[in-house]
Amino acid sequence: MLKIENLHASVDDKSILKGINLEIKAGEVHAIMGPNGSGKSTLASVVAGKEEYEVTKGSIIFNGEDIEDLAAEERAHKGIFLSFQYPVEIPGVSVTNFMKTAINETRKAKGLEEMPAKDMLKLIREKSELLEIDRKFLSRSLNEGFSGGEKKRNEIFQMAMLEPQLAILDETDSGLDIDALRIVANGVNKLKSKDNAVLVITHYQRLLDYIVPDFVHVLYNGRIVKSGGKELAHELEEKGYDWIKEEVNA
Repeated sequence: MLKIENLHASVDDKSILKGINLEIKAGEVHAIMGPNGSGKSTLASVVAGKEEYEVTKGSIIFNGEDIEDLAAEERAHKGIFLSFQYPVEIPGVSVTNFMKTAINETRKAKGLEEMPAKDMLKLIREKSELLEIDRKFLSRSLNEGFSGGEKKRNEIFQMAMLEPQLAILDETDSGLDIDALRIVANGVNKLKSKDNAVLVITHYQRLLDYIVPDFVHVLYNGRIVKSGGKELAHELEEKGYDWIKEEVNA
């Protein structure tokens, strides 16, 4: 599904990613861990197509297509979803109306007609029930006055509605208490299938107690320096990142 080869990227002429190689297949959950400043969020942003990042070398292949020249919106239409660390507020636009617009824009890009209102309401009802979201929540302005947990749950609701092939969760656990973390992770787990894939980017192992990864990769100084199974996350939690630095610098 996603194949990244020798990816180098920079922002403001500062080199951040220095040769990333990563392959994610349908049905898999991958986790990227690493210390602050290692390039985790940059990797998420580059795959999603955020324009402030410049790819200087390498390739990003999604479903057999090189997507380097595609804008973020085009990548989203093709099935790449990025959950932001700090979701934006949009006063005056309800969660429901935002989702209607997002879904119909994606359908338009695929040459489809707008989803009939009846079908849209049915889909909204099904997904909100799946994620245990109160219907009143859906009429509120997008992220305005939302708690950290509500913002993250709303992002997972967007993911449920859009049904992306590749969901990238960039530090979704940031600022969440244990109950909010459990609710968000439960939503992600309910949406996993053999046809989609999840890339979880996190600083802490605790999220991976709830969203269990098939593969864990350690990002350090712009490169993946170690890969393994879920037990690698526990090792990082126990030892910290210093041993990785020592191993790389040895």
